[in-house]
Amino acid sequence: MFSSSLARGVALAIWLTPAIGLAQSAAPLPPTAPPAAAAPAPPALAVAAPSSAPAPSAATQAAVDQRIRALQSQLGITEAQMPLWSAFAQAMRDNAAATDELFTQRAGAVSTMNASDNMHSYAQIARAYADNTEHLATAFDSLYANLSDTQKQAADMMFRQQATAAAQSRARR
Repeated sequence: MFSSSLARGVALAIWLTPAIGLAQSAAPLPPTAPPAAAAPAPPALAVAAPSSAPAPSAATQAAVDQRIRALQSQLGITEAQMPLWSAFAQAMRDNAAATDELFTQRAGAVSTMNASDNMHSYAQIARAYADNTEHLATAFDSLYANLSDTQKQAADMMFRQQATAAAQSRARR
C-alpha cells in the first residue's frame, strides 16, 4: 500500500512542482503506515542541494522529461531563450531527483518511525517542497522576464488553468 502511495506522491510532485502557481495547491503527502510502538529514531532524511541531487528513478526521470518537453512546446521556447529554459529545466530535474530521494528514504524508514519521527519526516519533506519550489520560481522568474508578451500570456493561461483544475479537484474531495 505504501509503495503505491509513494509512487502517487512522487508523480504528483513531478507534475505539480514545475507549475510555480500550483505550489500552494499541491495535494498532501502520501499517508504512511502506522508507526511502531517503540521504534528507534529513523535516520535523518537528507535534503540534497539541487546541484548534488541523486539521479531519480527511471519513472521519475521519464515523467519530468515529458513535462519539460510539454512545457517547452506549450510556451514556444525560442533558440535565444534556450539558456534560460535550460536553467529552468535543470531546476525541474534537480527538484524531481531530490523529491524522489526523500520519498525513497522515507519509504525505507517509515516502518520503524514512531509518531514523532513520522511528523518530523513529513515536515522535512514539506520544507523540501517549499525550498524546491523557491529554487524553481527563481529560475522561472528569469525565463518569464525574457518571454514575449504572447508567451507570457500563454504561460499565465496555462498556469491559471492548472491551478483552477487543482482547486476544483480539491473541492470535490
